[in-house]
Amino acid sequence: MCAGGLPVANKTHAIDVVSAGLEIQQFMLEHNIERKKQGQEVFEIRIGIHTGPVVAGVVGFKKFAYDIWGDTVNIASRIESSGVAGKVNISESTYHYIKEHFRCKNRGKISAKNKGEIHMHFVESKI
Repeated sequence: MCAGGLPVANKTHAIDVVSAGLEIQQFMLEHNIERKKQGQEVFEIRIGIHTGPVVAGVVGFKKFAYDIWGDTVNIASRIESSGVAGKVNISESTYHYIKEHFRCKNRGKISAKNKGEIHMHFVESKI
């Protein structure tokens, strides 16, 4: 899991996270080509991105960790699990932030566990 715009908010957080998602997607594609050449199993991932408010803070008494909570985190998890291996799947709210910078394919509303239907898009490429 990763988050953009933390701990200092910025106006490009959604663009930054989607760019990172595409870079991870490309890395995994190249990595899996090499693994196939070596006769090894491939490692497939799904990437899900949602934009919204979170609660963030440090947890722990002996070992400290920075963590985030909230419905945005839960929806991002549902976006990921409703995606397809090798694809960057985003919510409608993320789409509104990035639509001028990326080509996307509208998936329509997809049923997400305990969240009902969520409008999703696949990110195809940068514009």
